[in-house]
Amino acid sequence: MQKQYKTVYKGGEGEITEKKSRFIATVRHVETEEEALDFLEEMKKKYWDARHNCYVYSIGKNRENTRCSDDGEPSGTAGRPMLDVILGEDIYNVAVVVTRYFGGVLLGTGGLVRAYSKAVQEGLKNSQLIEKQFGYSVAVKVDYTGIGKLQYIAGERGLPILDSEYTDRVMLHLLVPFEEMDQVQKEIIEGLNGRVKIEKEKELYFASVDGEVKLFES
Repeated sequence: MQKQYKTVYKGGEGEITEKKSRFIATVRHVETEEEALDFLEEMKKKYWDARHNCYVYSIGKNRENTRCSDDGEPSGTAGRPMLDVILGEDIYNVAVVVTRYFGGVLLGTGGLVRAYSKAVQEGLKNSQLIEKQFGYSVAVKVDYTGIGKLQYIAGERGLPILDSEYTDRVMLHLLVPFEEMDQVQKEIIEGLNGRVKIEKEKELYFASVDGEVKLFES
């Protein structure tokens, strides 16, 4: 299980010009190879009059589906440099298409490598990237005398309270990072002298997005 990874939350677009050639990079979050290929077709239709639509995508926690294409550019001058940027930035579940409108001046091998790399960097700069972390939704049940202590522990550790239920007892649903689970459990049990029930509800990923905690299935 990958404990944390960087991915795209909102894709963006970046454009550079090199010797009159336009390079337009479009970035998209993708979860499957089918989504990546659909995105590629979408870009080919949008930029139907362009000379090249080079692409890269890397999908899966172990990059199981990773492909890149030069789309008619000299071998190794577009797709691979684009992939190197993705790998260098350590981004997962991402697809990027760089569209080139030829400006009439040859860039040479080195020039193409730099241009495609720079275009991807520009596209990523205009995208919203997030760091997803692995954790648990944890249900903690206490009586009313223990709620203050439980809230204090959650506050001290910065554990978001996802939900709360008030019946004959109180149940708080806490978001606990994977690496803190054992310590949090120990701290709650000790802090409440064992008068507490703790249960892992589900595994999930979470990330801070614009100052707010968002939950993800993967």
